[in-house]
Amino acid sequence: MANKEYKLRKREQMIEENGIIFLDNVTKTYSTGAPALNGITLHIGRGEFVFIVGDSGSGKSTLIKLLLRELTATGGSVCVMGSDLAKLKHRQIPKFRRNLGVVFQDFRLLKDRNVYENVAFAQRIVETPVSEMKRNVPSILATVGLAGKYKAKPKQLSGGEQQRVALARALVNKPSILLADEPTGNLDPKNSWEIMKLLEEINETGTTVVVVTHNREIVNAMQKRVVTMKKGVIVSDEEKGGYIDED
Repeated sequence: MANKEYKLRKREQMIEENGIIFLDNVTKTYSTGAPALNGITLHIGRGEFVFIVGDSGSGKSTLIKLLLRELTATGGSVCVMGSDLAKLKHRQIPKFRRNLGVVFQDFRLLKDRNVYENVAFAQRIVETPVSEMKRNVPSILATVGLAGKYKAKPKQLSGGEQQRVALARALVNKPSILLADEPTGNLDPKNSWEIMKLLEEINETGTTVVVVTHNREIVNAMQKRVVTMKKGVIVSDEEKGGYIDED
């Protein structure tokens, strides 16, 4: 028992000192009985930029949902920012998510609100004072290149501009981690590269960035850490890696 407790303390110490995301032998089985994840162990350090790649059904979406605490693991442990997500009470989840920024393929903007209001919405959720909001929102919009578009509605924007709004909304609360799920999936090559350049710049400020993508060209060109998944397991984890095809 003492040895088990010692190992647990050592693991918790490692997570606290070095890691911001830590999955230990994680499994996730849905009601059908098929495992979506099967013994995943993954450690992502503070300030890393990591691509998660793999074919449909490889487990990438399940992994993201576990990190967001939309799902809980069937087995193993998921720790994010020092919190064991299995131990989070329902009322604690909103506070936990305040330190996560999330960007999706389909933007998920509020269509009846303008650019400023879409970004300010994220500040209102965390009860940011209005005086701070009036500084923070224009600042982040300038960062993503949309300073002159704050009054525009989403339908007046291009796809690339809409994704920039989504990115601004994800970043305005200065999250420790940014999760981007297929952020370039609906964009043309030019806009895709511009979004990835922004993600790289954000990472350089210290934010941990995790990107799920199918975009081989971007993954191969950027030479970041690449975690490749297949059928619920990690088959490759390479520093300065590329997009590999598994038979």
